[in-house]
Amino acid sequence: MSASSGQGAGIESSKPGDSPIERAPGERDCLPPVFLMIESLETGGSERQFAALARGLSPDVFRVRLGCVRQRGKFAEGLGEIPEFRLGGSLYGLESWRSRLRLSRHLRQNHTAVAQAFDFYSNLTLIPAARLGGVPVVIGSQRQLGDLLTPAQSAAQAMAFRWCDAVVCNSRAAAERLVQRGLAEGKIVVIGNGMPPAAFAETACALPIRPGVQRVGMIARMNSRAKNHGLFLRAAARLRSEFPDLELVLAGDGPLRAELERETASLGLAGQAHFLGDRRDIPAVLRSLDVSVLPSASESLSNVILESMAAGVPVVASHVGGNPELITADRGVLFTPDQEQELADKIGMLLRDGARRTELGRNARRFAKENFTVEGMAKQYEDMYQDLLERKGRPSGSGRPRPQG
Repeated sequence: MSASSGQGAGIESSKPGDSPIERAPGERDCLPPVFLMIESLETGGSERQFAALARGLSPDVFRVRLGCVRQRGKFAEGLGEIPEFRLGGSLYGLESWRSRLRLSRHLRQNHTAVAQAFDFYSNLTLIPAARLGGVPVVIGSQRQLGDLLTPAQSAAQAMAFRWCDAVVCNSRAAAERLVQRGLAEGKIVVIGNGMPPAAFAETACALPIRPGVQRVGMIARMNSRAKNHGLFLRAAARLRSEFPDLELVLAGDGPLRAELERETASLGLAGQAHFLGDRRDIPAVLRSLDVSVLPSASESLSNVILESMAAGVPVVASHVGGNPELITADRGVLFTPDQEQELADKIGMLLRDGARRTELGRNARRFAKENFTVEGMAKQYEDMYQDLLERKGRPSGSGRPRPQG
Protein backbone atom coordinates (compact mmCIF):
# COMPACT_ATOMS: atom_id res chain seq x y z
CA MET A 1 0.00 0.00 0.00
CA SER A 2 1.09 3.60 -0.53
CA ALA A 3 1.82 5.76 2.49
CA SER A 4 1.25 9.47 2.84
CA SER A 5 1.89 9.91 6.55
CA GLY A 6 2.30 7.99 9.80
CA GLN A 7 5.28 6.67 11.66
CA GLY A 8 6.52 4.05 9.23
CA ALA A 9 8.43 1.00 10.36
CA GLY A 10 10.46 1.38 13.54
CA ILE A 11 13.41 -0.78 14.52
CA GLU A 12 13.59 -0.81 18.30
CA SER A 13 15.75 -3.80 19.24
CA SER A 14 19.26 -3.17 20.49
CA LYS A 15 22.32 -4.90 19.13
CA PRO A 16 23.77 -7.97 20.85
CA GLY A 17 26.22 -6.94 23.53
CA ASP A 18 24.95 -3.37 23.87
CA SER A 19 23.76 -2.18 27.26
CA PRO A 20 20.53 -0.21 26.78
CA ILE A 21 20.66 3.29 28.21
CA GLU A 22 17.93 4.00 30.75
CA ARG A 23 15.88 6.92 29.46
CA ALA A 24 13.18 9.01 31.05
CA PRO A 25 9.70 8.84 29.49
CA GLY A 26 9.70 10.71 26.22
CA GLU A 27 13.50 11.02 26.12
CA ARG A 28 13.71 8.66 23.15
CA ASP A 29 11.47 11.05 21.19
CA CYS A 30 14.38 13.53 21.27
CA LEU A 31 16.66 11.19 19.31
CA PRO A 32 17.22 12.14 15.65
CA PRO A 33 14.96 10.12 13.29
CA VAL A 34 16.84 8.35 10.49
CA PHE A 35 14.87 7.24 7.44
CA LEU A 36 16.36 4.46 5.27
CA MET A 37 14.85 3.60 1.88
CA ILE A 38 15.40 0.86 -0.71
CA GLU A 39 13.55 -0.34 -3.78
CA SER A 40 12.53 -3.74 -2.36
CA LEU A 41 13.66 -6.42 0.09
CA GLU A 42 14.18 -9.20 -2.46
CA THR A 43 17.17 -11.54 -2.20
CA GLY A 44 20.31 -9.61 -3.07
CA GLY A 45 23.41 -8.00 -1.66
CA SER A 46 22.06 -4.46 -1.27
CA GLU A 47 18.85 -5.74 0.26
CA ARG A 48 20.76 -7.89 2.74
CA GLN A 49 22.91 -4.94 3.78
CA PHE A 50 19.87 -2.66 4.11
CA ALA A 51 18.19 -5.11 6.50
CA ALA A 52 21.42 -5.56 8.46
CA LEU A 53 21.89 -1.81 8.87
CA ALA A 54 18.24 -1.29 9.85
CA ARG A 55 18.68 -3.80 12.66
CA GLY A 56 22.24 -2.75 13.51
CA LEU A 57 21.84 0.99 14.16
CA SER A 58 21.71 1.67 17.89
CA PRO A 59 18.23 2.57 19.19
CA ASP A 60 20.01 4.59 21.87
CA VAL A 61 21.42 6.96 19.25
CA PHE A 62 18.81 7.18 16.47
CA ARG A 63 15.15 6.42 15.83
CA VAL A 64 15.17 4.29 12.70
CA ARG A 65 12.32 4.45 10.17
CA LEU A 66 12.15 2.53 6.89
CA GLY A 67 10.56 2.95 3.47
CA CYS A 68 10.60 1.18 0.12
CA VAL A 69 9.29 1.40 -3.42
CA ARG A 70 7.81 -2.11 -3.27
CA GLN A 71 7.36 -4.05 -0.05
CA ARG A 72 8.26 -7.52 -1.16
CA GLY A 73 11.08 -9.95 -0.60
CA LYS A 74 12.36 -12.20 2.15
CA PHE A 75 14.55 -9.58 3.78
CA ALA A 76 11.44 -7.67 4.87
CA GLU A 77 10.80 -10.37 7.49
CA GLY A 78 11.09 -9.01 11.01
CA LEU A 79 11.32 -5.36 9.93
CA GLY A 80 7.63 -4.58 10.51
CA GLU A 81 5.29 -2.88 8.05
CA ILE A 82 7.37 -0.76 5.70
CA PRO A 83 5.55 2.09 3.91
CA GLU A 84 5.56 1.88 0.13
CA PHE A 85 6.08 4.78 -2.25
CA ARG A 86 5.38 3.21 -5.64
CA LEU A 87 6.68 4.70 -8.88
CA GLY A 88 4.16 3.25 -11.31
CA GLY A 89 5.56 2.38 -14.71
CA SER A 90 8.09 5.19 -14.91
CA LEU A 91 10.54 7.10 -12.73
CA TYR A 92 9.29 10.29 -14.36
CA GLY A 93 5.56 9.60 -14.69
CA LEU A 94 2.72 11.28 -12.81
CA GLU A 95 2.43 8.50 -10.20
CA SER A 96 6.13 8.69 -9.39
CA TRP A 97 5.92 12.44 -8.72
CA ARG A 98 2.83 11.97 -6.58
CA SER A 99 4.74 9.37 -4.56
CA ARG A 100 7.65 11.77 -4.09
CA LEU A 101 5.23 14.39 -2.78
CA ARG A 102 3.68 11.87 -0.37
CA LEU A 103 7.16 10.81 0.72
CA SER A 104 8.15 14.45 1.25
CA ARG A 105 5.15 14.99 3.55
CA HIS A 106 5.92 11.72 5.36
CA LEU A 107 9.50 12.85 6.06
CA ARG A 108 8.39 16.30 7.21
CA GLN A 109 5.62 15.01 9.50
CA ASN A 110 8.05 12.59 11.14
CA HIS A 111 10.68 15.34 11.64
CA THR A 112 13.26 13.27 9.78
CA ALA A 113 16.83 14.37 10.52
CA VAL A 114 18.69 12.01 8.17
CA ALA A 115 17.32 10.42 4.99
CA GLN A 116 19.39 7.83 3.17
CA ALA A 117 18.62 6.11 -0.13
CA PHE A 118 20.19 2.69 -0.64
CA ASP A 119 20.04 1.93 -4.38
CA PHE A 120 19.32 3.41 -7.80
CA TYR A 121 15.51 3.62 -7.61
CA SER A 122 15.47 4.88 -4.04
CA ASN A 123 18.15 7.46 -4.94
CA LEU A 124 15.87 8.94 -7.58
CA THR A 125 12.84 8.74 -5.30
CA LEU A 126 14.07 9.75 -1.87
CA ILE A 127 16.71 12.38 -2.62
CA PRO A 128 14.39 14.93 -4.30
CA ALA A 129 11.60 14.15 -1.81
CA ALA A 130 13.93 14.71 1.15
CA ARG A 131 15.17 18.01 -0.25
CA LEU A 132 11.59 19.14 -0.83
CA GLY A 133 10.67 18.05 2.70
CA GLY A 134 13.47 20.06 4.29
CA VAL A 135 15.40 17.07 5.68
CA PRO A 136 18.67 18.44 7.11
CA VAL A 137 20.92 15.56 5.98
CA VAL A 138 20.32 13.73 2.69
CA ILE A 139 22.49 10.77 1.68
CA GLY A 140 22.63 8.72 -1.52
CA SER A 141 24.25 5.34 -2.12
CA GLN A 142 26.29 3.76 -4.89
CA ARG A 143 26.54 0.05 -4.14
CA GLN A 144 27.63 -1.03 -7.62
CA LEU A 145 30.10 0.34 -10.13
CA GLY A 146 27.45 2.05 -12.24
CA ASP A 147 28.59 0.39 -15.46
CA LEU A 148 25.34 -1.59 -15.69
CA LEU A 149 23.22 1.58 -15.79
CA THR A 150 22.13 3.11 -19.10
CA PRO A 151 23.60 6.54 -19.98
CA ALA A 152 20.23 8.15 -19.13
CA GLN A 153 20.07 6.38 -15.75
CA SER A 154 23.66 7.34 -14.96
CA ALA A 155 22.98 11.00 -15.80
CA ALA A 156 19.80 11.10 -13.70
CA GLN A 157 21.54 9.55 -10.71
CA ALA A 158 24.52 11.91 -11.04
CA MET A 159 22.13 14.87 -10.88
CA ALA A 160 20.45 13.44 -7.77
CA PHE A 161 23.83 12.91 -6.09
CA ARG A 162 24.63 16.62 -6.46
CA TRP A 163 21.70 17.35 -4.12
CA CYS A 164 23.16 15.09 -1.40
CA ASP A 165 25.23 15.97 1.62
CA ALA A 166 27.09 12.67 1.17
CA VAL A 167 27.09 9.61 -1.06
CA VAL A 168 28.04 6.26 0.46
CA CYS A 169 30.02 3.78 -1.64
CA ASN A 170 30.82 0.30 -0.39
CA SER A 171 34.15 0.12 -2.24
CA ARG A 172 36.94 2.43 -3.32
CA ALA A 173 36.38 1.26 -6.89
CA ALA A 174 32.79 2.58 -6.84
CA ALA A 175 33.97 5.84 -5.26
CA GLU A 176 36.58 6.35 -7.98
CA ARG A 177 33.92 5.89 -10.67
CA LEU A 178 31.84 8.68 -9.13
CA VAL A 179 34.84 11.02 -8.97
CA GLN A 180 35.54 10.28 -12.63
CA ARG A 181 31.93 11.26 -13.40
CA GLY A 182 32.38 14.60 -11.70
CA LEU A 183 31.10 14.13 -8.15
CA ALA A 184 33.10 16.07 -5.56
CA GLU A 185 35.45 13.70 -3.76
CA GLY A 186 34.66 15.37 -0.44
CA LYS A 187 31.04 14.19 -0.70
CA ILE A 188 31.95 10.52 -0.92
CA VAL A 189 32.14 8.23 2.11
CA VAL A 190 33.37 4.64 1.73
CA ILE A 191 31.76 2.18 4.15
CA GLY A 192 32.19 -1.51 3.44
CA ASN A 193 29.55 -4.18 3.84
CA GLY A 194 29.01 -5.93 7.16
CA MET A 195 28.61 -9.64 7.86
CA PRO A 196 26.38 -10.77 10.76
CA PRO A 197 27.71 -13.06 13.53
CA ALA A 198 25.93 -16.02 11.89
CA ALA A 199 28.25 -15.71 8.87
CA PHE A 200 31.23 -16.53 11.12
CA ALA A 201 29.54 -19.20 13.24
CA GLU A 202 30.31 -22.89 12.90
CA THR A 203 27.42 -24.65 11.19
CA ALA A 204 26.56 -28.00 9.67
CA CYS A 205 27.04 -28.46 5.94
CA ALA A 206 23.95 -28.01 3.77
CA LEU A 207 25.14 -30.92 1.60
CA PRO A 208 26.62 -34.05 3.21
CA ILE A 209 30.36 -34.48 2.81
CA ARG A 210 31.19 -37.43 0.56
CA PRO A 211 34.66 -39.06 0.58
CA GLY A 212 36.59 -38.32 -2.61
CA VAL A 213 34.08 -35.70 -3.80
CA GLN A 214 35.12 -32.07 -4.16
CA ARG A 215 32.63 -29.26 -4.63
CA VAL A 216 32.94 -25.93 -6.41
CA GLY A 217 30.10 -23.49 -5.96
CA MET A 218 28.66 -20.24 -7.25
CA ILE A 219 26.21 -18.18 -5.21
CA ALA A 220 24.37 -15.53 -7.25
CA ARG A 221 20.92 -14.54 -8.40
CA MET A 222 20.10 -15.89 -11.83
CA ASN A 223 18.71 -12.63 -13.14
CA SER A 224 21.64 -11.06 -14.98
CA ARG A 225 24.10 -12.32 -17.58
CA ALA A 226 26.71 -10.07 -15.94
CA LYS A 227 26.91 -12.69 -13.17
CA ASN A 228 28.52 -15.05 -15.75
CA HIS A 229 27.00 -18.37 -14.67
CA GLY A 230 27.72 -19.70 -18.15
CA LEU A 231 31.43 -18.95 -17.80
CA PHE A 232 31.45 -20.87 -14.52
CA LEU A 233 29.77 -23.89 -16.11
CA ARG A 234 32.07 -23.94 -19.14
CA ALA A 235 35.17 -23.65 -16.97
CA ALA A 236 33.90 -26.52 -14.82
CA ALA A 237 33.40 -28.64 -17.93
CA ARG A 238 37.10 -28.21 -18.74
CA LEU A 239 37.95 -29.77 -15.36
CA ARG A 240 35.84 -32.88 -15.80
CA SER A 241 38.59 -35.17 -17.16
CA GLU A 242 40.99 -34.42 -14.28
CA PHE A 243 38.30 -34.29 -11.58
CA PRO A 244 35.61 -36.82 -12.60
CA ASP A 245 33.98 -36.72 -9.16
CA LEU A 246 33.76 -32.93 -9.04
CA GLU A 247 30.33 -31.56 -8.06
CA LEU A 248 28.98 -28.13 -8.89
CA VAL A 249 26.72 -26.21 -6.51
CA LEU A 250 24.64 -23.27 -7.75
CA ALA A 251 22.69 -21.37 -5.11
CA GLY A 252 20.27 -18.70 -6.34
CA ASP A 253 17.23 -18.39 -8.53
CA GLY A 254 15.79 -16.16 -11.21
CA PRO A 255 14.54 -15.98 -14.79
CA LEU A 256 17.77 -17.42 -16.24
CA ARG A 257 17.63 -20.64 -14.25
CA ALA A 258 15.92 -22.79 -16.89
CA GLU A 259 18.42 -21.65 -19.52
CA LEU A 260 21.33 -22.44 -17.19
CA GLU A 261 19.94 -25.89 -16.44
CA ARG A 262 19.77 -26.56 -20.19
CA GLU A 263 23.36 -25.37 -20.65
CA THR A 264 24.46 -27.62 -17.79
CA ALA A 265 22.88 -30.58 -19.55
CA SER A 266 24.41 -29.66 -22.91
CA LEU A 267 27.87 -29.58 -21.30
CA GLY A 268 27.33 -33.07 -19.88
CA LEU A 269 27.31 -31.78 -16.30
CA ALA A 270 23.69 -32.47 -15.32
CA GLY A 271 24.63 -35.41 -13.09
CA GLN A 272 27.26 -33.37 -11.28
CA ALA A 273 25.35 -30.13 -10.68
CA HIS A 274 23.12 -29.18 -7.75
CA PHE A 275 20.73 -26.28 -8.40
CA LEU A 276 19.68 -25.32 -4.88
CA GLY A 277 17.40 -22.39 -5.67
CA ASP A 278 17.09 -19.37 -3.40
CA ARG A 279 18.65 -20.18 -0.01
CA ARG A 280 18.70 -18.44 3.35
CA ASP A 281 21.33 -20.81 4.83
CA ILE A 282 24.29 -19.50 2.83
CA PRO A 283 26.87 -20.22 5.59
CA ALA A 284 25.77 -23.88 5.55
CA VAL A 285 25.96 -23.97 1.73
CA LEU A 286 29.47 -22.50 1.86
CA ARG A 287 30.56 -25.07 4.45
CA SER A 288 29.75 -27.70 1.82
CA LEU A 289 32.22 -26.23 -0.70
CA ASP A 290 35.93 -26.60 -1.33
CA VAL A 291 36.08 -23.52 -3.57
CA SER A 292 33.71 -20.56 -4.05
CA VAL A 293 33.67 -18.89 -7.48
CA LEU A 294 32.56 -15.37 -8.41
CA PRO A 295 33.03 -14.79 -12.17
CA SER A 296 30.92 -11.59 -12.41
CA ALA A 297 31.68 -8.97 -15.04
CA SER A 298 30.90 -6.16 -12.58
CA GLU A 299 31.16 -5.97 -8.77
CA SER A 300 31.56 -3.19 -6.24
CA LEU A 301 32.02 -4.98 -2.91
CA SER A 302 30.76 -8.53 -3.18
CA ASN A 303 28.71 -9.98 -0.33
CA VAL A 304 29.42 -13.45 -1.73
CA ILE A 305 33.16 -12.94 -1.42
CA LEU A 306 32.75 -11.67 2.14
CA GLU A 307 30.40 -14.53 3.07
CA SER A 308 32.88 -17.03 1.62
CA MET A 309 35.72 -15.42 3.54
CA ALA A 310 33.69 -15.47 6.77
CA ALA A 311 33.08 -19.19 6.24
CA GLY A 312 36.78 -19.82 5.58
CA VAL A 313 36.20 -20.96 1.98
CA PRO A 314 38.82 -19.88 -0.60
CA VAL A 315 37.50 -17.72 -3.44
CA VAL A 316 38.34 -17.53 -7.14
CA ALA A 317 36.95 -14.23 -8.46
CA SER A 318 37.20 -12.02 -11.53
CA HIS A 319 39.61 -9.10 -11.32
CA VAL A 320 36.95 -6.38 -11.53
CA GLY A 321 35.70 -3.48 -9.41
CA GLY A 322 36.23 -3.88 -5.69
CA ASN A 323 37.23 -7.57 -5.82
CA PRO A 324 40.98 -6.76 -5.57
CA GLU A 325 40.22 -4.73 -2.42
CA LEU A 326 39.15 -7.98 -0.78
CA ILE A 327 41.25 -10.63 -2.51
CA THR A 328 45.02 -10.52 -2.36
CA ALA A 329 47.49 -13.32 -3.04
CA ASP A 330 47.33 -14.50 0.57
CA ARG A 331 43.50 -14.38 0.77
CA GLY A 332 42.25 -15.82 -2.52
CA VAL A 333 42.75 -15.99 -6.28
CA LEU A 334 41.83 -13.51 -9.03
CA PHE A 335 41.47 -14.28 -12.73
CA THR A 336 41.18 -12.12 -15.86
CA PRO A 337 37.52 -11.38 -16.60
CA ASP A 338 35.84 -13.65 -19.16
CA GLN A 339 38.90 -15.90 -19.52
CA GLU A 340 37.37 -19.36 -19.38
CA GLN A 341 40.61 -21.36 -19.47
CA GLU A 342 42.27 -19.18 -16.85
CA LEU A 343 39.27 -19.61 -14.56
CA ALA A 344 39.44 -23.38 -15.01
CA ASP A 345 43.20 -23.34 -14.31
CA LYS A 346 42.79 -21.31 -11.10
CA ILE A 347 40.00 -23.56 -9.81
CA GLY A 348 42.02 -26.66 -10.68
CA MET A 349 45.09 -25.28 -8.88
CA LEU A 350 43.10 -24.95 -5.64
CA LEU A 351 41.44 -28.35 -6.01
CA ARG A 352 44.88 -29.98 -6.24
CA ASP A 353 46.29 -28.18 -3.20
CA GLY A 354 44.39 -28.77 0.03
CA ALA A 355 47.04 -27.02 2.14
CA ARG A 356 46.77 -23.90 -0.02
CA ARG A 357 42.98 -23.92 0.29
CA THR A 358 43.23 -24.13 4.07
CA GLU A 359 45.76 -21.28 4.25
CA LEU A 360 43.75 -18.97 2.01
CA GLY A 361 40.51 -19.73 3.85
CA ARG A 362 42.08 -19.09 7.25
CA ASN A 363 43.63 -15.77 6.17
CA ALA A 364 40.43 -14.63 4.48
CA ARG A 365 38.30 -15.44 7.51
CA ARG A 366 40.59 -13.44 9.80
CA PHE A 367 40.53 -10.47 7.39
CA ALA A 368 36.72 -10.48 7.16
CA LYS A 369 36.29 -10.75 10.92
CA GLU A 370 38.64 -7.82 11.52
CA ASN A 371 37.15 -5.51 8.89
CA PHE A 372 33.61 -6.45 7.79
CA THR A 373 31.24 -7.09 10.71
CA VAL A 374 27.72 -5.66 10.95
CA GLU A 375 28.61 -3.98 14.23
CA GLY A 376 31.59 -2.22 12.68
CA MET A 377 29.56 -1.18 9.64
CA ALA A 378 26.71 0.22 11.77
CA LYS A 379 29.17 2.22 13.89
CA GLN A 380 30.63 3.82 10.76
CA TYR A 381 27.15 4.83 9.60
CA GLU A 382 26.32 6.23 13.04
CA ASP A 383 29.53 8.28 13.04
CA MET A 384 28.74 9.62 9.56
CA TYR A 385 25.17 10.60 10.53
CA GLN A 386 26.41 12.35 13.67
CA ASP A 387 29.16 14.21 11.82
CA LEU A 388 26.78 15.44 9.11
CA LEU A 389 24.16 16.54 11.65
CA GLU A 390 26.77 18.43 13.65
CA ARG A 391 27.91 20.22 10.51
CA LYS A 392 24.32 21.37 10.05
CA GLY A 393 24.16 22.53 13.66
CA ARG A 394 21.58 19.90 14.53
CA PRO A 395 21.43 17.64 17.63
CA SER A 396 23.17 14.38 16.75
CA GLY A 397 21.81 12.12 19.46
CA SER A 398 23.57 10.68 22.45
CA GLY A 399 24.57 7.15 23.30
CA ARG A 400 27.84 5.31 23.17
CA PRO A 401 30.90 7.56 23.51
CA ARG A 402 32.42 8.72 20.23
CA PRO A 403 36.09 7.81 19.71
CA GLN A 404 38.50 10.70 20.12
CA GLY A 405 41.20 11.67 17.68
